Amino acid sequence: MSIRPIVLVATLLAGCATADQHDQLVQRVDALEKKVTELEARPAAAPTGPGGAPAADSAEETAADAVLKDLATAMREGDFTTAKGKLAELDSKYANTTASKKARKLRGELDVIGKDAPASWEMEKWFQGQNDVKLDGTGTTLVVFWEVWCPHCRREVPEIENTWKELKGSGLKVVGVTKITKSATEEKVTEFLKEQKVTYPIAKEKGDLSEYFNVSGIPAAAVVKDGKIVWRGHPARLDKDQLKSWL
Repeated sequence: MSIRPIVLVATLLAGCATADQHDQLVQRVDALEKKVTELEARPAAAPTGPGGAPAADSAEETAADAVLKDLATAMREGDFTTAKGKLAELDSKYANTTASKKARKLRGELDVIGKDAPASWEMEKWFQGQNDVKLDGTGTTLVVFWEVWCPHCRREVPEIENTWKELKGSGLKVVGVTKITKSATEEKVTEFLKEQKVTYPIAKEKGDLSEYFNVSGIPAAAVVKDGKIVWRGHPARLDKDQLKSWL
């Protein structure tokens, strides 16, 4: 499609002092028109995703969402072998999709499963229960990461108390871990534990444990059995029957 500005070209041509100038101007305008025509013929640049890679189309996003759904279901059911397979599928086939980005937190949880438990469980302070638990790498320990200002934590921490009361006779150990962040204080933690009648061991850590267990949001939990991390996720996703199977 020609976009030559006819009026402007005619005016310029009329003002040419010589035939040579006239011919040169015509050649320049023709070259410009050819360039514009070539640019117009080029396909529009495809949208790009992370790192400049082509962004996923709607069909790819739909397929990726289905894989993410299967991944979340496997995580919820504790089928980590399937979950790791679904995550690998997301990474290899749908790396530029929104679903792949959403899987980041689940990726962090899966990465720690199978790892050795921390060699050191040094705590900055114990609020209660220091003498009631031995983190010696034997048995089954439920580790809960929480903060007193977190409303979801305030709901889950007392629920963990009920689980501990039911299963401690079968050998379950529980440790609640807090870093005392944001508006939290040691006094507020003490008040909350007393108010909610939480009796399992609670300790303050500097952040090393949270980093080791890939905790990016709270509440978070992990199950350690005989020195190996066998489960990681939100405490509400932890099935009690599954927990019993580790005892």
